[in-house]
Amino acid sequence: MLTAAQSSIMECCGTAMGQTQSIDRTERLERPEKIITNGVLVSQEISCLEVKVDAEKLKQQSTKEELMFTVKGSHEGTQKISLNPDSTDSVMFHCIKNNPTKLDVTLPKKMLSSILAPAKQDSEKNGFLTLPLNSLPLQKKITITGDKTFDLHVRAKKCQQGHDVRLGFGLCTQEQDFLHKRKKYVAVALKKVLHLEEDLQEHEVPVVAIMTTGGGTRSFTAMFGNLLGLQKLNLLDCISYISGLSGTTWTMANLYKDANWSQKYLEEAISEARKQVTKSKINCFSANRLKYYYSELKERAQEGYKTSFIDLWGLIIESMLHDEKDNHKLSDQRQAVNDGQNPLPIYVAINLKDKYSAQDFKGGGVGAGLCHEAPSATMDTAAEWLEFTPYEVGFLKYGASVRSEDFGSEFFMGRLIKKLPETRICYMQGMWSSIFSVDVMYLWNLTGNSEDFWHKWTKDRVKDIEEDPVPSTNPHELETRLFTSAGPLSDTLRDVLTGRPTVAEYPNFLRGFQMDKDYLANEQFSTWKDTVLDCYPNKLMETAENTLSLVDTGFFINNSYPPLLRSQRKVDVILHLSYNGGSQTLPLEQVGKYTTEQGIPFPKIRMTEEDKKTLKECYVFEDAENPRAPIVLFFPLVNDTYKNYKAPGVEHTPTEMEKGKIDVSTFHSPYSTREVSFSEESFDNLVKLTDYNILNNENLIVQALRAAVERRKQQKE
Repeated sequence: MLTAAQSSIMECCGTAMGQTQSIDRTERLERPEKIITNGVLVSQEISCLEVKVDAEKLKQQSTKEELMFTVKGSHEGTQKISLNPDSTDSVMFHCIKNNPTKLDVTLPKKMLSSILAPAKQDSEKNGFLTLPLNSLPLQKKITITGDKTFDLHVRAKKCQQGHDVRLGFGLCTQEQDFLHKRKKYVAVALKKVLHLEEDLQEHEVPVVAIMTTGGGTRSFTAMFGNLLGLQKLNLLDCISYISGLSGTTWTMANLYKDANWSQKYLEEAISEARKQVTKSKINCFSANRLKYYYSELKERAQEGYKTSFIDLWGLIIESMLHDEKDNHKLSDQRQAVNDGQNPLPIYVAINLKDKYSAQDFKGGGVGAGLCHEAPSATMDTAAEWLEFTPYEVGFLKYGASVRSEDFGSEFFMGRLIKKLPETRICYMQGMWSSIFSVDVMYLWNLTGNSEDFWHKWTKDRVKDIEEDPVPSTNPHELETRLFTSAGPLSDTLRDVLTGRPTVAEYPNFLRGFQMDKDYLANEQFSTWKDTVLDCYPNKLMETAENTLSLVDTGFFINNSYPPLLRSQRKVDVILHLSYNGGSQTLPLEQVGKYTTEQGIPFPKIRMTEEDKKTLKECYVFEDAENPRAPIVLFFPLVNDTYKNYKAPGVEHTPTEMEKGKIDVSTFHSPYSTREVSFSEESFDNLVKLTDYNILNNENLIVQALRAAVERRKQQKE
């Protein structure tokens, strides 16, 4: 014998009901489902299921009970509605169209006897009701009566059908437009630099990029000197892209607040950077700053973001590099590139696949051979490249991108489901340079006040210019080892630091997508196929259901090459500006190995052991037999001829010789990766050195640019 509630369900749905039933929600659409794919990811149409509870039958009964609704496979998963007679709450589920979908309703136990009398014992044990619906027509509301308790209204609705995730491996329209405008600047600059008699046609203009490595305040400072040298040689207008990670993202973010920074003499920007680098950082950990951090993190959490130590580190960076709050956002940088007046900045990060090791990423790609092996949690890397520009944030491997202002919002099957405010640039910098947060977090938890913290931070220099400055531990594992002890500093912010302490977590905009059946045959996917999971589509999409776990690229490989090696960008010349601690050649050798294994056009990196011991200021690598391989000019951070020359061809006087003795490579160097403050003299010396190293190699740069122009002309012919 069925209860009244069960009979009502039967009448609405025309379906028999057993002890455990489910709602099978199938929409009746007049047209077939539209499938979209880029050859790697597949997007299906979605529909919406609206659920509303009418608890008026409770009259004035006061209750704190809730109904919990679950639709497996939906974006929302589980949602709750309070059983209050005045409640008008409803919930919406976004589901994949035409997938059999079950609505599970978890009921308060005291209601089970009236709703499911015949199945009372089992229902009380399970605590939920699964309701059967064979077919739920679009826009038609179905009312399900709960005996003397509540009415449940269920309705299928159409959802937005447009896509907010761009599926495609090509450059976005905005970047294509930028390149068209930028080439006009580049053409004028090259005509002047190369002393050309005729104007270059657009197809003859090479794409030149700057690739930087990380290195904290050292890289932040040294990059200014390199850019100044390029500007003095009128070469800055020849650059179309600048890529960065870790400390160089601080330089880039500072510069791109000014919409015309490269059109102005850089001395002003360098002067401001000098002021920030040389100031005392102890105030970054004062009581007032802690209150500010708490307020900002609390606001960020209220906006819907998970907050972690990475966000705190981002706020510390803001305090170290600015005197006031920086409201700048990544999308704001469009103002600096929309007219092609500056190079396009590209920031990189790594997405870690949860529960998989990322230890072997530094060795380069793992190769196609992994397709023949079973996935293992400790076997190999499960990390993926993510690039950030003022226009888009996207995965290189999947060909999926979102607008930069939408990064951090919630997506399902390519649709924007929940919009969050765009995150401030300081939080992005915290994530892009999260490698330094490990030290900060560890000391933060061990110290009792800001003075004690600062003392520990600055005094411990067991390893100075590190051979391998990154920890050898998986960032996923650091949380269990570092974020444990409680002290006055950590207690101040503990309640707003809810995420994993060493990983920046953001909603995954790949949620809901499926892998195309032929994805492994896709050339673009194969180019960046370098993780243990790539041959297992179910594993790839299983991990896509998790949040993005983003970390500093420096955890694995200290360079920002990958975005510049995308075939769509057609980069002809790359200036590799190295700010690495320890081995200057290691990141270059790593990218050489990586590109070889991935089949990416790149010149062979051949350096003798003698070269590595006594590095010159610049090396040129090119592949004359492969015009698709970029010409690479490698600038290690060295003090070679500057010891004797204060400017190209101008020797130091006997009284100036001490000024040329700038130490960037020994244990006693003032430029340790951990250093966050330099003396005024140290700052000036590093800027002068990196400026000089560019100026002294003008001929090599010009020769590479000339070769790139000739190669472009030959390709057109």
